[in-house]
Amino acid sequence: NATLPVSMETAQRNLKVPEQISSFVQPLGATINMDGTAIMQGVATIFIAQVYGVDLTFTQILVVILTAVLASVGTAGVPGVGLIMLAMVLTAVGLPAEGIGLIIGIDRLLDMTRTAVNITGDAACAVYVAESEKKHMDQTTA
Repeated sequence: NATLPVSMETAQRNLKVPEQISSFVQPLGATINMDGTAIMQGVATIFIAQVYGVDLTFTQILVVILTAVLASVGTAGVPGVGLIMLAMVLTAVGLPAEGIGLIIGIDRLLDMTRTAVNITGDAACAVYVAESEKKHMDQTTA
């Protein structure tokens, strides 16, 4: 959420996204499009399972994917909150939440990477919507 003003300004200036579209799409994406968070939770869960020597079944991997995606939608846009949601994902497949301690030391670096993935996805979505709307606007003026 802290990067939203810079991300919107970058999309408007460098990617030529109209302000009206950027002002709608990017805040919406910052709220519900946390793809970087979902990816991190899935990868972290598999890493923790490997450290504990647990082989996840296909069903458990599907549960990880579903839980990580749903948890990322409800994740607040503040640093470090992904670890709290990771506890829910770990619990869903029967792994100990204490496994979070294995990655907590490098989470700040992971958090910056998650943020980069999240805002890039939001900007890409804004570009796509801008292009679709431009085509629609061209048809109505013709």
